[in-house]
Amino acid sequence: MARYWLLLMVVFAACAPLAEEEKASRMQPSDLPNLGSAPEFVNDVWLNTDKPLRLGDLRGKVVLVDMWTFG
Repeated sequence: MARYWLLLMVVFAACAPLAEEEKASRMQPSDLPNLGSAPEFVNDVWLNTDKPLRLGDLRGKVVLVDMWTFG
């Protein structure tokens, strides 16, 4: 039962409104520099796909790119 109350307190604390200085310190999208278009993928080998991915094929879709290496 104590874990339930602790979890509930953490959830309420996370949902509390931010202080004004915390709101001001967060970057807005307009504050980010424009670095141009993303570079094209140059990989010829992809896992879990039947053909190499290209940015043009992904345009307009939500994409999560998880980068890691074998090691």
